[in-house]
Amino acid sequence: MSNQAPGVRIDGLTVVYKTPAGELPAVRGVTLTLEPGSITGIVGESGSGKSTLALSLLNAVQPPGRIAGGSVEIDGLGDVVGLRGEELRKARGKHIGYVFQAAQNSLNPLKTVGKQLLDLGRSHGVDDLRGLVREAKELLGRMGLDGARVLDSHQHELSGGMRQRVGIMLALVLNAHLVVLDEPTTALDMITQANILRIVREVHAERGLTTLVITHDIGVVAEVADRLAVMYGGRLVEQGPTREVLGAPRHPYTRGLIQAIPRLTGDIDEARALPGRPPTLVTVPKEGCVFRERCELRMDVCDTVDPEPVADGPRLVACHAVNSASASTTVATKEHA
Repeated sequence: MSNQAPGVRIDGLTVVYKTPAGELPAVRGVTLTLEPGSITGIVGESGSGKSTLALSLLNAVQPPGRIAGGSVEIDGLGDVVGLRGEELRKARGKHIGYVFQAAQNSLNPLKTVGKQLLDLGRSHGVDDLRGLVREAKELLGRMGLDGARVLDSHQHELSGGMRQRVGIMLALVLNAHLVVLDEPTTALDMITQANILRIVREVHAERGLTTLVITHDIGVVAEVADRLAVMYGGRLVEQGPTREVLGAPRHPYTRGLIQAIPRLTGDIDEARALPGRPPTLVTVPKEGCVFRERCELRMDVCDTVDPEPVADGPRLVACHAVNSASASTTVATKEHA
């Protein structure tokens, strides 16, 4: 892979998990493009399929899950769904950096961070291990940490925010140009969260990355992402430029997520929780719209027909009610003209 930020094209991706009720989809027919050099945010409640989608970029969905259909084309790598064995292992880390949810759980508690860094270097055939340590110290220093001290530390000697920064360093130190951050600010206090997001933005710009941020927190996406994709029940229901989606959300689920955020000023009672609960693997409808049980715009067609994403400029929305309303408006406008 060149040193250019890679583009990523996810097309028709379906991931299923084996359950007593048969194979059920956690991600169904997802199509998404990550533009080279952009930061894309995927937002949705727990269980919406966000982390499963992110793991698919590494072809790292674990049994009883499997990628059942679709492709994940990454510039310079090809379709990672088809990669196996050594080829796949080399792609992880060297081309794709991944910061796992709860970074403390992805560190080995029995080894210092430095020993884990050297293990990573050896497993990827890095000849200049001293250079790797230098690069790690420099990255940690950029993130406001004493690199030498951190490399000599075990995970229990580091705070949550420090461990998260170690996770980011490990994802970047092999010069990956595609970076996936899974819930990068969960369980961090507000000040540490703001620092992590600032670091993500700076490192992204300086190193020329293509970045995917997975989160349930719309505030995180508003802070860093150029483009936003909203996920529910294994489907992408709305996507577009972040400011446009947050400023004028079209899908009822996106609107519900935004309305549920408590405001710092004004009437605190204006924050309204979404009614009902997100579906589980077992309760996701097999046909029709996945959001219909919680939707105020529900129509008869929603019970049987899965809405296709419809493009309107840079926006895509998968909702029968929204798309039929905008189609009517377009027709009316043309007739009036």
